[in-house]
Amino acid sequence: MIKREILILEDDKLFAQTLEDFLEEMGYGVTLAHDAHEALAKKYFQQFDLCIFDINVPHQNGIDLFVSLKESGDTTPTIFVTSYKDTKTLKICFQNGCHDFLKKPIDLDELHCRIENIFRYLHPDGNYIKLSKECSFDTLSRTLFYQKKEVKMPKKVILLLELFITNANKIVTKGQIIDHLWSASDEFSEGSIRVYVNRLKQYISKDKLVSVKGIGYKFLDI
Repeated sequence: MIKREILILEDDKLFAQTLEDFLEEMGYGVTLAHDAHEALAKKYFQQFDLCIFDINVPHQNGIDLFVSLKESGDTTPTIFVTSYKDTKTLKICFQNGCHDFLKKPIDLDELHCRIENIFRYLHPDGNYIKLSKECSFDTLSRTLFYQKKEVKMPKKVILLLELFITNANKIVTKGQIIDHLWSASDEFSEGSIRVYVNRLKQYISKDKLVSVKGIGYKFLDI
């Protein structure tokens, strides 16, 4: 699975860090920029699937930056997240082609829903990964389906599945799993890993999710 990359332009470093932590937890790659010049430099060296821009930022406001990027041929979908609450500013953003607009303070779950909606609209058939004949995974909603019915899974099982998909055909070590599923302050056990893997094997063929003795596991995307 290719991780979708998001550029965040936000000069409030604490809020920017909050957004980064949340969106990385949701499975996105996140790059931060704290002023317009930094955002422009990041755009020059990397392609992004989505931008989240504040408006009142140093060097150039977010709207002017967005317009200049569009004029240069950049079509990256953009959400404005700003403290501006007037209808005039909202109108200017949409007239210039932004995809969404959120007023601070924002609800992070709402932001996630809006991001998913944009990707779902732009890539209507590109969200599902086929894991087996009867099993698929929606990368946007992070939902597992078996025989076209949603399967309720614990959060750590979904995180493990995403790790396997991201590293398809590669060995995923137990150390990688521990780092991905547990924070440094959390307790973990290898028994828990086996339980999570066995939950996935109920839906994914054992021939595709194999154990590598003494090392970890491998998801065979063949």
